[in-house]
Amino acid sequence: MSEVPSRSSDKLLDYGRMYRLERRLETFKDWPFLEDCKCTPERMALAGFVHCPSESEPDVACCFFCLKELEGWEPDDDPWYEHAKRSPHCGFLNMKKDFDTLLATEFFKLEQQRLCIYIRKIGGQKIAQFREEVEQTRRNLQTLFSIAQYKDHSQPSPP
Repeated sequence: MSEVPSRSSDKLLDYGRMYRLERRLETFKDWPFLEDCKCTPERMALAGFVHCPSESEPDVACCFFCLKELEGWEPDDDPWYEHAKRSPHCGFLNMKKDFDTLLATEFFKLEQQRLCIYIRKIGGQKIAQFREEVEQTRRNLQTLFSIAQYKDHSQPSPP
């Protein structure tokens, strides 16, 4: 099992609706491990995961709360253990109550924490994207200046 590098997803903000087990479970329609294993859809959803596959990664699961993405699941992998091992401070994992028994103030505190994680993740992705664009622009300018310099040196000097 391995962690998936961060990637932007339109679903990230929608994960706020995933506090409910039923909604998380609905995402596991095409989950490759259905029975006779520890990482069934039910156990994945109970551990806070939603299924967010791609064409090349059919077994990617992401915690709706801490946004930790994991792939490479094996039938003997315990979702709760794997989640806690890689994200021990996840607010969902550390909830002391069932979602349905949370007070409004407790829910809003959790949601504030979840949204801060979301903003940090998206902000980090935007910064990385900007840095890559800056680096590409730098490489393009270096190429253009090299070509211009070469042309200047290859032209005969006027008499």
